[in-house]
This record gives sequence, C-alpha cells and structure tokens, in this order.
Amino acid sequence: MERHIKTDEPLPIIAPLKVLDYTTINKKFGWWSVVALIESWGRKQVCLYLWQRKGTRWARKQKFAIHSQEDWGIISEAVETMVSQLG
Repeated sequence: MERHIKTDEPLPIIAPLKVLDYTTINKKFGWWSVVALIESWGRKQVCLYLWQRKGTRWARKQKFAIHSQEDWGIISEAVETMVSQLG
C-alpha cells in the first residue's frame, strides 16, 4: 500500500482554498484520501479529504476540518481512546 506520497496529479481543491502541504493516506480502487494543510481567507486549517473517482474527475465525498490545536487535542484524545479498543 502506498502511503505518504505526493503525486504529479494536483489535489482536486479549487480557489479560494490554497493547498500549502498534503500527505496522501491512500489512493487506490478509485478512492483517494488525503490530509492537507489548507489556507482559506488568510486562515490555516488541517483537512481530511476523501474523493471518489467519477469517470475522469475526482468527486469529493467527505471533508473534515480541524481549525485549531485545541480542537485537535480533543479529537485526538477521543480517537486514541477508541482506537485502543480495536484490539
């Protein structure tokens, strides 16, 4: 499985959003998931994106934005608690 790669294919994100950095989590079977650092109207946010290939284009299926380090602390603590239960 390919992880943490950038491809020559640009992310399907349009203005006014500006991609500052990104990491591909998964790109196979017609699905592409990415964690991206985005700038929007002068503010930065980290976004998790999921796109599905629709013919020749990528259609966004999900987007989840993290707006602050405080938000991330709450989210990551909750996820870590549940991930530990996966066994």
